Amino acid sequence: MEGLYQQTNKQVHEVQSYMGHLETSDKESVHLVENEIQARIDNIFSNLERLEILSSKEPPNKRQSAKLRVDQLKYDVQHLQTALRNFQQRRYLREQQERQREELLARTFTTNVNISLRGPSVLQRLTPSRGRQAAREQHCWELLGVRVKVERSQSMWG
Repeated sequence: MEGLYQQTNKQVHEVQSYMGHLETSDKESVHLVENEIQARIDNIFSNLERLEILSSKEPPNKRQSAKLRVDQLKYDVQHLQTALRNFQQRRYLREQQERQREELLARTFTTNVNISLRGPSVLQRLTPSRGRQAAREQHCWELLGVRVKVERSQSMWG
């Protein structure tokens, strides 16, 4: 049991140091590094399963200590797994934001927007004070480059 524990503990430390390669990897090789780390973590988990069985077979005076050491390794590996998942999620979000940014840059925008209002003139339907306010609003729209088009429709307003 002691040999497998030492080997597994060494693998945990190797994975911890290898996690630093994730941040420095280029976009093409980051998937390879992630896969390598995941494979090592999976191997560690299989070693831990074997260690749990072996720790239960230890003599009673050593059993509690052995189980505690295995549980600590298990805790450390779970944190490594979580760190890998967090990195993958951040990378995914970053890639998604880059795609959205590229889509926005490729998109063409128009400066003039036509707004069509049906019915009698909006300014005619409003009270004098509201008419001045509507005229100011229309002036603001025109300053922004929005063309307001008022159409008369007898069928809608009688």
